[in-house]
Amino acid sequence: MDFLTLALPALGDAASLIFQPVVLGYLVLGVVMGLCIGVFPGLGGIAGLSLLLPFMFGMDPVLGLALMIGMVAVVPTSDTFASVLMGIPGSSASQATVLDGFPMAKKGEAARALSAAFASSLFGGLVGAAFLTVFILVARPIVLEFRTPELLMITIFGLSMVGILAGRVAIKGIAAAGLGMMIGTIGEGDSSGALRMATYDMPYLVDGFKLVIVGLGIFAIPEIVALLRQDRAISDRSALGGGWLLGVRDWFANIWLSVRCSIIGVIVGVIPGLGGSVVDWIAYGHAVQTTKDKSKFGQGEVRGVIGPESSNNAKEGGGLVPTLLFGIPGSGSMAIFIGAIALLGSGNIEVGPSMLKNNLDITYAIVWLLAMANVVGTLICIAASGGIARLTTVPFGLLAPFLFMIISFAAFQSGQNLMDLVALFGIGLLGIMMRRFDWSRPAFLIGFVLSNPAETYANQAVQIARSRFRKGFEEGIDYIFSPIVIVLIIITVISVVLGLRQAKTIMAEGEVQAGTKRAPMIFLLVILGYLLVAFTNAAMIPDYASADRVFPTFVAGVAIVGCVVLLVQMMLRPETHPLFADREVTDAEANAHGLWPTLAWFAALLALTALLGFILALAIFLFSFIRFRAGRSWGFAAGYTALGIAFMCGMAGLLNRDFPPGLLQEYVDLPWPLT
Repeated sequence: MDFLTLALPALGDAASLIFQPVVLGYLVLGVVMGLCIGVFPGLGGIAGLSLLLPFMFGMDPVLGLALMIGMVAVVPTSDTFASVLMGIPGSSASQATVLDGFPMAKKGEAARALSAAFASSLFGGLVGAAFLTVFILVARPIVLEFRTPELLMITIFGLSMVGILAGRVAIKGIAAAGLGMMIGTIGEGDSSGALRMATYDMPYLVDGFKLVIVGLGIFAIPEIVALLRQDRAISDRSALGGGWLLGVRDWFANIWLSVRCSIIGVIVGVIPGLGGSVVDWIAYGHAVQTTKDKSKFGQGEVRGVIGPESSNNAKEGGGLVPTLLFGIPGSGSMAIFIGAIALLGSGNIEVGPSMLKNNLDITYAIVWLLAMANVVGTLICIAASGGIARLTTVPFGLLAPFLFMIISFAAFQSGQNLMDLVALFGIGLLGIMMRRFDWSRPAFLIGFVLSNPAETYANQAVQIARSRFRKGFEEGIDYIFSPIVIVLIIITVISVVLGLRQAKTIMAEGEVQAGTKRAPMIFLLVILGYLLVAFTNAAMIPDYASADRVFPTFVAGVAIVGCVVLLVQMMLRPETHPLFADREVTDAEANAHGLWPTLAWFAALLALTALLGFILALAIFLFSFIRFRAGRSWGFAAGYTALGIAFMCGMAGLLNRDFPPGLLQEYVDLPWPLT
């Protein structure tokens, strides 16, 4: 009963923290921002949280958490709009919703599908929050027993799940996670300060890449470019039809299906790396299996909407379990969430066992906020459905420059350096290629986030183990192979074996057709080349800084082996094999514009920024893009540009931020915001 004496007061403290007008205001703001992000297919919680990262520094912890939880909770709800109204998955967590939601919309039952989805999402979100509450109560005493070897083992478990369950070709997931970890090691080593893939001639790389840039580059930019190339609106219909109450009645009539799928979502969410790309298909399969008349699925069966939507919201509560208890991100958005928490307040909040020990009230505040955000998000989605449906008919050519403008501004705020924009463009290009060739981007991002804690835990465990072995062999073995470590090793081995069996059925980036051998092999050779250079660079670290050498050489070695295995398989397999997945083949008919002409617009913005500064470059970019790429009138382009510049200046003034200067600013003294 000791845990109850601690937990109950903490629950009360958490309630007093969040039931304040200003906190509730930030929660609603986060929900609205999440709603706006979720409407755009593919962006999701990772892009949304990445945009918030620059503004989390020093923010009051409760206010920052309210903002982030509000956004995270509502994205799996709001991404339903794109899935139902156009048949485009709003995110990886709403792929299965398309199968029956879109046919319902084509039959004039969009409102019924949306209301059933929202009711299911609300229920699933509350189930996830309830599970998180109970799990923290039960698991807290066990988690507090975790030391460095246990934390290292749970990190390895998370990475193994990310790699194995990342897609149809398991070895691709391992290589993607390894690539993310290697990019995460760029800069000064934590132990001795040795430089890896960086020199003092390039001071930008000494501190490594910022999480906000990696998150936006890997996820947001590829999706924006993909939609821009299609040159169409998100949806071609704004009328929702009737049936709002009918959809709610459908959910209530199938409430036990919703319960079961919510439990599935929680369980899948707890397993690091699975996330939304898997849970909705599992739930959809369960809905089909438990229905007597299976003939209606794929033609507008409401149970095909209720099942996936119940599970993909419940997974957020499950995903917070490894995130809060162990510091292991349960999904890509949770990886960004971990980085954001470290920026809040004075930086003394750290996810993992220390959070349950020192900040139990903050932990339960997250639970309360998650439950409230689901309720608020569902109510706003229902109330704003008509307006959102009309918003989705706006051509994406008008939305893309606005989104890219905000992303560029957010990336620059991470380091206040023009190189931030160069890094954003470079990592964005990597994200585009990973999306094209079906390499798991969540595996890459989680590998990037876990690279630092994995290296820290490994170095600490080795140092402590050495001192224990000097005292006696038995004491050293007891330290390394504690009962918890042994259990985690068994769980990891079992999960890897099961994961390898299931990997072929998992499509991390959706259905991607195979193309020719040439392009996927070239991309693989580029990745292999980088890993070889990184391995050589790390191996050259002197012996006095060997602690900074061991981890990157080991990770690079594993990733290189994975890439070599992939290369051999590509040489032996036919072009129809999933190894040669190429989204250019899948999207050939939908793409109205080529990749490189589209990227040229953003490269021009980067080049102009280097010459003229961000504001002048942005004005030229917005006007030219709207006039020539979007094909609007001169007056419309001028008005759009003026509104965009005013929005940027207002945001910068409110946050007391500056814009990237260019070469012009070195020779001419210009007033703000041109300086």
